[in-house]
Amino acid sequence: MERKGWPELDELVVCSVQQVKDFGAFTSLDEYGGKEGLIHISEVATGWVKYIRDHVREGQKIVCKVLDVNPSKHHIDLSLKDVNDHQRREKIQDWKNEQKAEKWINYVAEMNSIEPDELDELIDLIYDAFESVYEVFEEGMQNGPDALIEVGIDKEYAQTICKLGSDNIKIPYVEITGYIDLTCPLPDGVNYINESLKAAAKIKKDDDVKIDVSYVGAPRYRIHVIAPDYKIAENVLKTSANAAILEIQNAKGIGTFFRHNEAKA
Repeated sequence: MERKGWPELDELVVCSVQQVKDFGAFTSLDEYGGKEGLIHISEVATGWVKYIRDHVREGQKIVCKVLDVNPSKHHIDLSLKDVNDHQRREKIQDWKNEQKAEKWINYVAEMNSIEPDELDELIDLIYDAFESVYEVFEEGMQNGPDALIEVGIDKEYAQTICKLGSDNIKIPYVEITGYIDLTCPLPDGVNYINESLKAAAKIKKDDDVKIDVSYVGAPRYRIHVIAPDYKIAENVLKTSANAAILEIQNAKGIGTFFRHNEAKA
């Protein structure tokens, strides 16, 4: 999907290498209508670069970081070395998703008899409200047409977007597990432990996150979390464990969190 205007500083962009010179490589920015960018040899790789073609070649698809933008001179400085492997994989995946979204938004236009000028206005509206066109399909799939209508998208368009999102996007989920040891010296300590486990299971969370707390073997309990990504899952796991530990500590008990099922002393 082509973006209007110019990229922002520090933005990651997908580029096609057009020409490699001894001093650097000229690229076209795929997402910005083929605007030209330059990777100086000092920005190709960390350390001294003896042969630039050992690192970049014509026809290659790469991810670069924007260092400088000068619209008046139609000049963009880029860095290849400042992009790590994780960023590269994530950006390429986003770019592939946007290619899918381009087909879907054209289908929305076809289904609703949207003229080219109207489609351009719709895409501009989407970019004003979301980071990408793909994201509007994700939003529609997760939260329904009302979430799209709120940002100004026509009701009929919103309904078509939601249907396409639901038909084509499957949210990946991750599963992680942690363990807590809970003990309480009070005569009715078992009741306090049960309350602690309830506290772990009832923490505030999004609808797309699931928590399961189960018994392993005294004094150990398992907290199993299913969430859209690892960052959310880890945060929920720690919050859940802390809720249980705080509850048992208030009853003069002891709670300990383990990320893995470590051997008990």
